[in-house]
Amino acid sequence: MSSKNKELLSTSMKRTSGWIFSQEIPSDVTVLAGGASFSLHKFPLVSKCGYIRKLVSESNDADLPEIQILDIPGGAEAFELAAKFCYGINFEISKENIVLLRCVAEYLEMTEDYAVGNLVARTEAYLSEVALKSLAGAVSVLHLSENLLPLAEKLNLVSRCIDAIAFMACRESQSQFSMSGRSNSGNEGVLSSKASQPKPIVDWWAEDLTILRIDIFRRVLIAMMAGGFKQYALGPILMLYAQKSLRGLELSGRGRKKIEPQQEHEKRVVLETIVSLLPRERNVLSVSFLSMLLRAAIHLKTTVACRLDLEKRMALQLGQAVLDDLLIPSHSFTGDTLFDVDTVQSIMMNYLDYEVEGDRLGYQTDDEYFSPQLSNMERVGKLMENYLAEIASDSNLTVSRFIGLAELIPEQSRITEDGMYRAIDIFLKAHPALRDMERKKVCSLMDCQKLSREACAHAAQNDRLPAQTVVQVLYYEQQRLRDVMNDNLMGGDSALPSKMNLYSTDILPVSDEISSLKRENEDLKIELVKMKMRLKEIEKSGSRSTTVSPMYNTMPSADKPPLPRKSFINSVSKKLGRLYPFVRAEGDSIAKARAKPSKNRRHSIS
Repeated sequence: MSSKNKELLSTSMKRTSGWIFSQEIPSDVTVLAGGASFSLHKFPLVSKCGYIRKLVSESNDADLPEIQILDIPGGAEAFELAAKFCYGINFEISKENIVLLRCVAEYLEMTEDYAVGNLVARTEAYLSEVALKSLAGAVSVLHLSENLLPLAEKLNLVSRCIDAIAFMACRESQSQFSMSGRSNSGNEGVLSSKASQPKPIVDWWAEDLTILRIDIFRRVLIAMMAGGFKQYALGPILMLYAQKSLRGLELSGRGRKKIEPQQEHEKRVVLETIVSLLPRERNVLSVSFLSMLLRAAIHLKTTVACRLDLEKRMALQLGQAVLDDLLIPSHSFTGDTLFDVDTVQSIMMNYLDYEVEGDRLGYQTDDEYFSPQLSNMERVGKLMENYLAEIASDSNLTVSRFIGLAELIPEQSRITEDGMYRAIDIFLKAHPALRDMERKKVCSLMDCQKLSREACAHAAQNDRLPAQTVVQVLYYEQQRLRDVMNDNLMGGDSALPSKMNLYSTDILPVSDEISSLKRENEDLKIELVKMKMRLKEIEKSGSRSTTVSPMYNTMPSADKPPLPRKSFINSVSKKLGRLYPFVRAEGDSIAKARAKPSKNRRHSIS
């Protein structure tokens, strides 16, 4: 025996050789199996192994001192157990070695044709009576069979284990369902039809399935569903498997963590298989879990169909998402944005398609946690406004991408425009080099009429906003305050006709706001006067001088008053008034406004 073969002998192999030599019968054959050498006797081997009997009988050498079995399943460990069985050495058959024994017994043809109670029959009895009687045992045998394919498949070990697991899993699920049904039997009148579907939980045996290879794991789940296992109950099992198999991926940072190509391919196959098995019911899987799968899909560069499927699933439950679920890092190194804006835009478009066309995507719309669509849309609108504010500080975010994403937010989902104004203000602050036209396009995304008083006060003093936007803010705020004041005055007159009601404490805050607004209008008028003077200087510098139109020099008729002489400043003022509509408050006292509320529009430039 060579020194290399001696090194390959395990402790148990040495014990076997020691037992043989202790019988004081010299060995007559050397068996080379699985890279190790065994000094044995032909008689016990030939009496129970049909494979070795054929080799000995067909050999031209009568002595046949050496037998080579290089491709034996299970290697040297499996042959050692078979040799012990041939010699009648007692050893324990367990769940850990039953697959080895069954495969090597089949390979060596240790059937009843050569000996009664041979190894094939003994292993089959153990599988039927012990190993496959429990779910944990069936999973353990199935896992060990993965290393002995395709022989284990040929012996139906894999299919028998899968059938046993599916049967016992369905039985456990049905018993759990019946127990929950009995506990809820007293509340049948209160529960809805959808409530009969119990909330999916992680079963005690689900952790055992995570040790299986992905292709075997998929076959197990398909067999479970064929046996009556509810698809929605697969969610927790898939979550456990994904969290364990995709561990090690860097999904939070921008850069891609380098992994081995083979390992990356395996994880990609795992992810695509998990996505194909995800249940179609809503609210079975959390949005955070779907976001994690989507990040992994982008990181591993899975198929487009896999990513689109995850985007649609996230869109269905977008009302349950939080900001972190949408902050998907971009793995591009070409100076692109910090976060993957295109993916979020695709999710939002899918959400809008679902809201408009409902069942077009083929998903079940029944939802145990159903909420009115308006409130759901409001949550989505608030979420997208927060997302816009988060990505607005990215200097690589272009105006077109910012506007394209902002325009997807439905107007009916925005009760106020404060969130949109906040995002716009952050974007303008992070992009100070924008042209005036670009700033106007960005600011046109918000409706100034729906800003709160706090936002209006901030916008009125915001130098980053275009002058037109500031004027609109002031105009709508003044109009709102006038409406409030008129409502309060009308309510006060109808309730208490006394003049003291006009100066009650309830109207004092309105008067304060009007005074503040007047001061703001005065500042604005000063700026407008400066603009008029600037325009006048530009006009004077031209070749033509400013003249009065001849049409205003005609004589007045007898029955009509003479028309006022129109100056250049008056014409410019009227044009500016059309561009910046606001109410002229100069010369109007509070008492005059109260005395003639119906003529307020006479003081506005139209």
